[in-house]
Amino acid sequence: MSVLLFNYLGRVYQTGACSNVVKNYIHHISRISDVLTSKPVDSSVTVQGWVKGLRKMKDLTFVDINDGSCVKRLQILIPTRDKPNQLAFGASVRASGLLKTNSKGDLELSASHIQVIGPCVFTDGYPFAARKSYPPDYVRQFLHLRSRTTTFGALLRMRGAVSHTVHKYFNKLGFLYIHTPILTANDCEGAGEVFLVMPESKTLREEMSKSGGSEEEAYFGSKVFLTVSGQLHLEAVLRGIGNVYCFGPTFRAENSRSGRHLSEFYMIEAELAFSDNLDDVSAAAEGLVRASAECLLAEHSDDIELLAGKERCRVLESVLNPDPFPKVMRSEAAVALGIDPDAPLSREHELEIVNRFGGGRPVFVYGAPASTAPFYAKQSSKPGEVESLELLAPIVGELVGGSIREDNPDVLQEKLLNLGLQESLAWYLDIRRFGSVPSGGFGLGFERLLQTLLNIHNIRDTVPFPRWPHNCKA
Repeated sequence: MSVLLFNYLGRVYQTGACSNVVKNYIHHISRISDVLTSKPVDSSVTVQGWVKGLRKMKDLTFVDINDGSCVKRLQILIPTRDKPNQLAFGASVRASGLLKTNSKGDLELSASHIQVIGPCVFTDGYPFAARKSYPPDYVRQFLHLRSRTTTFGALLRMRGAVSHTVHKYFNKLGFLYIHTPILTANDCEGAGEVFLVMPESKTLREEMSKSGGSEEEAYFGSKVFLTVSGQLHLEAVLRGIGNVYCFGPTFRAENSRSGRHLSEFYMIEAELAFSDNLDDVSAAAEGLVRASAECLLAEHSDDIELLAGKERCRVLESVLNPDPFPKVMRSEAAVALGIDPDAPLSREHELEIVNRFGGGRPVFVYGAPASTAPFYAKQSSKPGEVESLELLAPIVGELVGGSIREDNPDVLQEKLLNLGLQESLAWYLDIRRFGSVPSGGFGLGFERLLQTLLNIHNIRDTVPFPRWPHNCKA
């Protein structure tokens, strides 16, 4: 886009006419989803996309293309004599012509012109063939080409749609979106599963450490890590502006290769001001899960069917059952399962709770043992227990973790002293001393939400470029 056009669009944006100008600027290119929806028969259109199917007859060649805007393809007819030499499966093309309906009533484009934008030579190493499906493990070897597959294209559309729904949901509730830092001196969870950040340049590290301190601490004056959570910073902002949320990447340095863990993943975290009731927290979390399911059913039923089958739509409808998600006390669940009430729940235990107490629907579990809870969870009236909750769901087990936050500065100070965090988290203690309010909040793993809603058993198939131990490709 030229500088002049960019400046012009900036001016019209201020007048509220930007969207119309952009549409006019690219009006000659139609999205396939729009073409198939509006069906402007006998209209002249230009479309572009990638070849998904090619059938050459004596007089006519049939080309199926998809541009990523929807799961469906548009069939293009061209005289075989006019077929470009480089027209092949996987190639990118642009075609112009008249829209017609065929004998089956389907829309197709009778092309007067077709151009190959980017050829695709299968023999040069292209890993996918026409009319062939591949298991996820195979497709995952080609992360940079994975969006070319029909199924992963469907996943990306639904991931984008649910991302948009997250912001719409919180905006409607009056929560303010906060950009929490990715670089932090704090390990929110206290588990030590953090990635250390420092300059790669040894010369710079040595130069900056001359004034004192190790090379690891030289740049910032202390050790700094990639964030594992935005919660603590949200709690600080909350105590001056009210309900807040963040939605961004988080990082865990744990040596896990399971189908539920990534080294880099996205977290949705929300904090509720002036709240000391777990039911407020659970209502906000449940509403988000329901809004996500509703979005997929309303806008992406074709993608759901392609990726997970028609049965998945019925599973999503069960999430939208008007009955609230069931709730059970952790102590009650432990008795029912015959397990130690003070021990952490395994994934098998979590899934058993989902089946036993929810009949396959997500289940809230209230009240975790204080011995296994993070330092910021508030002590409940029951000795040895904190005001916490987990939302357990099919496939993934824990989907949401939340609690009422400890707001007593004396209690919090003692916890920080015991953990040796009194210096690094002195600021966190300060926000309890000056105009504090009761608060509660939760964190929801975005990729696990997609796993739950779409029946995806490996979390690596919910994100475009997954990172896990020994794997940081593309």
